[in-house]
Amino acid sequence: MANGSIALQSINTIRFLAVDAVQKANSGHPGMPVGAAPMAYVTWQNHLHVDPSSPKWPNRDRFILSAGHGSMLVYSLLHLAGFGLSLDDLKNFRQLGSRTPGHPENFHTEGVETTTGPLGQGFANGVGFAIAEAHLAATFNRPGFNLVDHFTYAIVSDGDLMEGISHEAASLAGHLGLGKLIYLYDDNKISIDGPTDLSYTEDATGRFEAYGWQVLDVADGNDVAAIHAAIEQGKAETSKPTLIRVRTIIGYGSPNKAGTSSSHGSPLGDGEITLTKNALNWPLSPTFLVPDDVKSHMNGIAERGKKKRQAWDELLKSYQSAHPDLAKQWKMYQEGTLPTDLAAKMPSFEAGSKLATRAASGKVLGSISAHVPFLVGGSADLTGSNLTNIPGRSDFQAKTPEGGYFYFGVREHAMASICNGMELHGGLRSYCGTFLVFSDYMRPAIRLSALMRQGVTYVLTHDSIGLGEDGPTHQPIEHFMALRAIPNCKFFRPADGPETAASWICALENTTGPSLLALTRQGLPTINPDIAAVTEKVKRGAYVVRAAQGHPDALLLATGSEVEVALGAADLLAQDGIRVSVVSMPCWENFDEQNAAYRDAVLLPSVTARVSVEAGITFGWEKYVGSHGKSVGIDSFGASGPAEQLFEHFGVTSQHVANEVKSLLA
Repeated sequence: MANGSIALQSINTIRFLAVDAVQKANSGHPGMPVGAAPMAYVTWQNHLHVDPSSPKWPNRDRFILSAGHGSMLVYSLLHLAGFGLSLDDLKNFRQLGSRTPGHPENFHTEGVETTTGPLGQGFANGVGFAIAEAHLAATFNRPGFNLVDHFTYAIVSDGDLMEGISHEAASLAGHLGLGKLIYLYDDNKISIDGPTDLSYTEDATGRFEAYGWQVLDVADGNDVAAIHAAIEQGKAETSKPTLIRVRTIIGYGSPNKAGTSSSHGSPLGDGEITLTKNALNWPLSPTFLVPDDVKSHMNGIAERGKKKRQAWDELLKSYQSAHPDLAKQWKMYQEGTLPTDLAAKMPSFEAGSKLATRAASGKVLGSISAHVPFLVGGSADLTGSNLTNIPGRSDFQAKTPEGGYFYFGVREHAMASICNGMELHGGLRSYCGTFLVFSDYMRPAIRLSALMRQGVTYVLTHDSIGLGEDGPTHQPIEHFMALRAIPNCKFFRPADGPETAASWICALENTTGPSLLALTRQGLPTINPDIAAVTEKVKRGAYVVRAAQGHPDALLLATGSEVEVALGAADLLAQDGIRVSVVSMPCWENFDEQNAAYRDAVLLPSVTARVSVEAGITFGWEKYVGSHGKSVGIDSFGASGPAEQLFEHFGVTSQHVANEVKSLLA
């Protein structure tokens, strides 16, 4: 531990960089950074091993500011630790195009591990980080070679702990015994509305003890020695995650705003800043002051981290000599190297045979697992329904961290966020499964997958009224369009086994955003068993699955199980001499990325008689069917009954589609 004088000076530097930045922006949250600065300082100065010269070093410790509204706390630390954030960057806080946005963004600012702000997400991401660390350590570490050995630290808030996702993630973390996970709870007892006891009076730490966490208390948030000792105790407990409750004062030092909600989400104001700087013996000018001795002291973070990283580099060299095969595998995991011909690794599907696309997805996972061992995932208590398990692969548990299958329990929201954390950690690709209708439970995490450009694959089965008797509570209707509406997502709804395999290939190759696979419960016939050919078509998003004889009179556009319906309608129309081309559109996003010539070759602008067929809301299809077309779908909730009867009841049938085409041509 540093002497008290330089420690306090460094803490006050962190505090007033945050205060000055928020004041200059006239926007932001000064209270949390001011109150939490001591615990952040101790974590970074005494425990965190990071190297700004190699920010993606695989064995670095991870730090998460789950209370992302206090972003100036982490920006101040990144500046002082040498991550390349300049004082000008801090002065540009919350301005358009700056490297210091209002909430931390991992893709925007070097050294930020995850995008936080929606409370609870960083908390759950950290569980994913710790899972990834444990799994990679069990996979690659050998006696004398601890290639993977690091901690995940986070600062979490009252708001984080109120959110339901934190309950889900904390419960799972305790069950899994994630001993490398250390969270500091900024217990300042203030929320935006006022004191937390307006709505939050439970025994928060008692809850964590019940979850199986080690819980420690620091009564004074300015007691750096006590914070340091608590972190040391957390690191020593290897069989449980640790929550350190630190009693802080929001807006500490502010004579009129400390301990009140008025310091939470707005600048302190020039007058109050003067009073606060006087109270904490800090110079009134210049603003954004970083004393030279603080600069030198905090530079120790980078120096310590660089030495640690250089020692790890030497360890890796020795590891490559002692364990060459494992070293090659390590490189594959870190780079996410896929087989050169994924299509050749896929299972076969017999033409004309029927198979649910969820079952096809299960076959794909079984076929590629040996070729993509860094792909790990699981289901939210629906393994037997989602078919997400991989034959022969053990499950990840506290005593078997080498396992690559996860029983997430009924925790959809945390599951998705944990998968984001595993992807963000590096060295793993992740997937997770549930029913499509329950994507609502994890939508915030899916949205963050897209925002953070993380290639998580979401296996979303039972994708329509085709699931049958479970009824409207379990039948997705609006979900196709709701998920397509998220930017940077790729939503796949394959029509058969080969399209499912192709969708998985696209998902694995997509490392800049999530892929969502909507899969059926009911069996669908294999249309074209040539996976390589189908893959090239799915990569283009839409293609003519059956061309009309001659110039078509009409186009049928369909996805998923309704491609079979459209093909049946084309057969009926052919009996009446009506020429119809059928287009399968498994991925709108891929199709929209194609050039105009390809899109026109598929959609044929000269053909205005177009009918879309999809067992969900029709909203959105107008972009493809145009003002003269029609959409067959379901613009109401579903119903309970056998699937065949439901499709008939809601008019998603070949005959109804054929009738709609005839009405357009009349």
